[in-house]
Amino acid sequence: MVDLPEGATVEDTSRVLFEAAAITKTLPEVTSIQAYSGTPAPFNFNGLVRHYYLRTQPEMGELQVNLTDKSQRSRESHDIALDLRKKLDAVKVPGGTVIKVVEVPPGPPVLATLLAEIYGPDTKTRREVAQEVKKLFKSVPYIVDVDDSYGRPRPRLRITIDQDKLEYFGVEQSDVYDTIKALLGGVPVGYSHRGENRDPIEIVVRLPKSDLDWSHKLASTPIPANAIPGNKAVVELGDVVHVTREPGTPVIFRGDMHFADMVTAELAGQYEAPIYGMLAVDNLIKKHDWGNLTPPQILLHGQPTDESKPSLLWDGEWEVTYVTFRDMGAAFGVALLGIYILVVAQFGSIKLPLVILTPIPLTLIGIVLGHWMFGAPFTATSMIGFIALAGIIVRNSILLVDFIRHGHGTKPLREVLLDAGATRFRPILLTALAAMIGAATILTDPIFQGLAISLLFGLASSTLLTVLVIPAIYIWLRDPERPMPDPAERWRLLIPLKVRAVALLGRLAPAKATLSAQLRRLEPLKAGVLARLRRLGPFKARMLGRLERRFPKVFGH
Repeated sequence: MVDLPEGATVEDTSRVLFEAAAITKTLPEVTSIQAYSGTPAPFNFNGLVRHYYLRTQPEMGELQVNLTDKSQRSRESHDIALDLRKKLDAVKVPGGTVIKVVEVPPGPPVLATLLAEIYGPDTKTRREVAQEVKKLFKSVPYIVDVDDSYGRPRPRLRITIDQDKLEYFGVEQSDVYDTIKALLGGVPVGYSHRGENRDPIEIVVRLPKSDLDWSHKLASTPIPANAIPGNKAVVELGDVVHVTREPGTPVIFRGDMHFADMVTAELAGQYEAPIYGMLAVDNLIKKHDWGNLTPPQILLHGQPTDESKPSLLWDGEWEVTYVTFRDMGAAFGVALLGIYILVVAQFGSIKLPLVILTPIPLTLIGIVLGHWMFGAPFTATSMIGFIALAGIIVRNSILLVDFIRHGHGTKPLREVLLDAGATRFRPILLTALAAMIGAATILTDPIFQGLAISLLFGLASSTLLTVLVIPAIYIWLRDPERPMPDPAERWRLLIPLKVRAVALLGRLAPAKATLSAQLRRLEPLKAGVLARLRRLGPFKARMLGRLERRFPKVFGH
């Protein structure tokens, strides 16, 4: 993607694109290149989100690069993009030009990987803060393709008619408008018909693009001076107009009805997850000398409620990550609660389900090690794998705990635990290996690699640790030398509790009798209130009679 300064011509954009294409062709993996200057290229889902279909200005250009099939090259497309980004630094471009290397994202597309939305009380404050934030972006080595949403004001040509000279030369104002329109917009002379069911093509006579810039040639265009009847003189266009060049109106952006300016960037090199770039920029913002400006308040989610002070809201890929992990974390909590309720219903214990759920955090040991070994980021698919492991690991724990609970009551606890580990280890291991083999098939997939790593290494670590941790917790909670009680004996142990409950209910009987006596004492008070209400009957009849005599029409008399 090439963005030249506002006001550049299509020819300038094409020159930069051709120079960039010549460098891109040197890559051995490139098969073809398509160039688009001043017109949008066919866009995909990523281009739809990034609004590439609006790239219709002459200073905007795009190269679409097609690579060989992945089976015929040794490098991944991401490695090729990193190499190309370094080589494109050799392209000679005018000041203010931004060249970006945009890849097709493996996940949901966003406007930019690293996106900072700047809010503030007025346009001047927002632009000044955004310029400082842009400098901080460029100072971080692994933040690349830094750009902004406002750019430079587009140059504007202002043509003003001199009314005094119009009257002096006798020129009609409409003739000046028609001449300017014909010079800059062309003159339609007809249509070229192409047959049935096909729209005709308009034929327009206009100047070439190279002559559209205001010059002495355009200023010397003749205009008829026929305001006075019979006058057939002509004057030059430059004699009756004043032409000035000025900056155009700046671009205004709003986000959910809030004025905002954006600073965008990508990450490449040492770190490529947005959180690392955010932390680096946040640290630089705290150390930066802001002078007369107020340092912006850092927001991670949600637009600011107070815009009297500058604010920086992190958006882009971070917003997708935050919302995804927030929702998935809530779903994981609901899943754990559901598992806990099911296990409580099955075993009739409150503490035992906690023992069964203990191995779930142990999966994080393998998940973290796996991502570190592969150099892969912890993505949303990694979180999905972590949630899926909860059900598998709980199943392994239930196998062990169920065997331990049904151990013989005459055996010591240590022997029961050893028997459970020896007997249940093989089915637990086979279950884990089956899931690990299925996950290994998607280990090289760019989207589901995180899911595969979580399942592979999470299962490996949790399977080995489950057969060790659960027996250890049992020994820690109970006397290791005491034989396990029989389930029937447990119900016999509950008999003293039943006796105590019956005794407690017997003690509550006097309190019940006292309450009933107090309620009986309230009966005379209740009868007195009812008697007073009956005495109000004659008074009510007298009031109704007076109202009927006073308002006979209301009562139908």
